[in-house]
Amino acid sequence: MSEPAASPPQSTRTGPGRLLVAVYGLFALSASARAAVQIATKFSHAPVAYVLSAFAAVVYILATVTLSNGSLTARRIAVVSCSVEFIGVLAVGTWSIADPATFPDATVWSGYGSGYGFVPLVLPIFGLLWLRHWARRTKRARRASAERAIVPSAGAADEAAGGVDEDAHQAGSPVRSVRSIRDPE
Repeated sequence: MSEPAASPPQSTRTGPGRLLVAVYGLFALSASARAAVQIATKFSHAPVAYVLSAFAAVVYILATVTLSNGSLTARRIAVVSCSVEFIGVLAVGTWSIADPATFPDATVWSGYGSGYGFVPLVLPIFGLLWLRHWARRTKRARRASAERAIVPSAGAADEAAGGVDEDAHQAGSPVRSVRSIRDPE
């Protein structure tokens, strides 16, 4: 009896990924609303901060959409967006501390996200770790699927010839070992 084939994972929005997508969605919504209000009402007061808030909103939207999609292309884009986010938090955080005059109003990433409990600093780290987990999981599933596709076809011919090592098969080995077929004496 053969084992059911494990299919490659379909989405990064399962398990802890649901929480990650939810937090990214919340940040996408809040950063977008904040940037829209700031740009619409008082853009001349702190243009650099407001443009950076809008940029952060775009990054959060992109990360939310790509993390919830979960396809290979989406995961690649999510890696880029989480990396840009992490670099942005570090750069804007450092810039806002080094030159506070440029930031009369805070952005999401000012002070490394201190206004948001430093969530903007740790969120991309969790995002990148989650994406790494999925990349490894997908790789393992594809490798296992490829092994199942190759081995049973070779094993079926050997099984018909009576050359399957039943001990390896009964031990639950995913790869069947094949005995050499003996020449009739």
